[in-house]
Amino acid sequence: MEQRPNFGALTAMIGDLKKAWSGMDEVQRRMLRVTGTAWSDDRTVKAVVGPRGHLLELDIDPRVFRNPNSKALAATIVATVRLAVEDAAEQSKEILDGSIAPDLRRMAPGGAQLENLLHRHDADVRLKGDDDDE
Repeated sequence: MEQRPNFGALTAMIGDLKKAWSGMDEVQRRMLRVTGTAWSDDRTVKAVVGPRGHLLELDIDPRVFRNPNSKALAATIVATVRLAVEDAAEQSKEILDGSIAPDLRRMAPGGAQLENLLHRHDADVRLKGDDDDE
């Protein structure tokens, strides 16, 4: 006996794809407007990043120059930017969650999972061998 495909499920999947595809222009516009903002714990550094985590603004309170410590300032900047990236990623996730079916979010070109791409920092995905070059 030959098994036939579940046409109801296939029709539903095609409907989900059409719905997701038809709204992609608006989803893309919304995601490109995302900015993430974060302040350091001591409120001396503010970072604003764009939707892909690129630094757009960096405000440093002049109080940091009263006790200059370049290493501490650099660490504070990196940590604050990372928090801003997390903020932008969370906003992007919320846009996707409201726009694209969960099973479609799990698929991306090359087998990558879109969720993982949105929620991982560049520093987390560096290859172990990259550290040897420094």
